[in-house]
Amino acid sequence: MKADPRDQLELLRVQELDNAITQANRAVANPPQATRLAELAPQLAEVRDRRRTASGELDDARAELARLEADVKVVEARAARDEDRMQHTASVKDVAALEAEIEALRKRRNDLEDIELTIMERIEEVEGTIARIDADGASVEQSVAQLESERDEAVAAAQRKKADAATDRATLVAALPADLVTLYDKQRERYGVGAARLVGGVSLASNMKLSPSDLASVHAAAPDDVVLCPDSGAILIRDENS
Repeated sequence: MKADPRDQLELLRVQELDNAITQANRAVANPPQATRLAELAPQLAEVRDRRRTASGELDDARAELARLEADVKVVEARAARDEDRMQHTASVKDVAALEAEIEALRKRRNDLEDIELTIMERIEEVEGTIARIDADGASVEQSVAQLESERDEAVAAAQRKKADAATDRATLVAALPADLVTLYDKQRERYGVGAARLVGGVSLASNMKLSPSDLASVHAAAPDDVVLCPDSGAILIRDENS
């Protein structure tokens, strides 16, 4: 294949733009914040699990306290009823029985109130635990939000770079011979590099020095000959330093 050396030289710019597009694709697919976000995800899940567990404990404790308070009211109402009955009976036997029951109810109320205090202390303890969990969760969520914001900005920037590079590439290849661009695209798709300089006998596509026979063939080629790197398959861009 023949191609104007100036057109061949332009392939280096096409390669630069393709490299930029590849880098942008990688930045979009794997932004630098992704690793840290992946590390924080289980931490956030663990905090939320702890929060659910603690909230369940708090709900249970509050429900138990409500039941105890209801029991206390029942005991107090029964004691008040017995005291009223005791005021209106003349039977010594009934008075003695009522006094015994009132004493038992008083003990029952005291026992219930002691349990209430224990439950209230438990509620206070769990509320403190939840407050600490919420603080931990807020810290992790803040880190996640910050990283997600940075990630979104990085991805958006990479997408803009990709769009700019794609626009520049389209403009550039439109001015080049179609067969040259087709060959470049074919070699790049097949080997990863479409065009590279030959400097001092070294192909910058493979970073390997050409063999004496290959180098002799390259030097013997006309300036407008399209020469491929024997190792990488890339189009070799030659100049006086090749």
